Amino acid sequence: MIFGFNTDIRHEDTVYHVQSEAREGEQLLQTQVFVQGRCIGKRAVSYNSSGAEGKIGAPTSSLTDDQDKEKRLRELHREVLDAIRDGKLDSIFDKRETPETLAAVKKLDIEWINSSSVHSSGALTMRIRVTDGGATVEGARLTLRFARPDAAPYYAQVLTDATGNAEMSVQVDEKSLSDSSVVVQASFTGRTATRKFQLRAAL
Repeated sequence: MIFGFNTDIRHEDTVYHVQSEAREGEQLLQTQVFVQGRCIGKRAVSYNSSGAEGKIGAPTSSLTDDQDKEKRLRELHREVLDAIRDGKLDSIFDKRETPETLAAVKKLDIEWINSSSVHSSGALTMRIRVTDGGATVEGARLTLRFARPDAAPYYAQVLTDATGNAEMSVQVDEKSLSDSSVVVQASFTGRTATRKFQLRAAL
């Protein structure tokens, strides 16, 4: 009997459930990846006598007993976990769902769209965009927490506009930026996303 493997792993704002099992009837070792209970893609290798070499790893035709199969299944599971950590999940799937399916399970995302130029006239100005499944979000509530070593944290709230964008400004000495950070939380339809940005002074 071959035991399967189950792992929950987070990458950015998404939690992936990775499930690996031996499908005896199909003579396959298969890893599936789920987001919020929905399968978004699969990676499988055959272990029958005519099995072809997979995209990764050794040919599977040499797997003759349960111990060999379980070892290869463990390797397959680990390879998918590594692909998630490296942000390369697309490259490892044999089959995945459509972009529309992926958009349906994608959580809120926060993008700092002017991160290269934010300090002028004594103020830190951040322009933030909120998306949901790749589409911009109007009316998302943004809460900003600006932390610096020489003063109490500064808080601000604002709603995104029709283009999914919002702007927030804080009066701050540019010399303090290298020791400061900003945490931005977006809230929309009962869901939240949080990003922490480490600031730096201009070079």
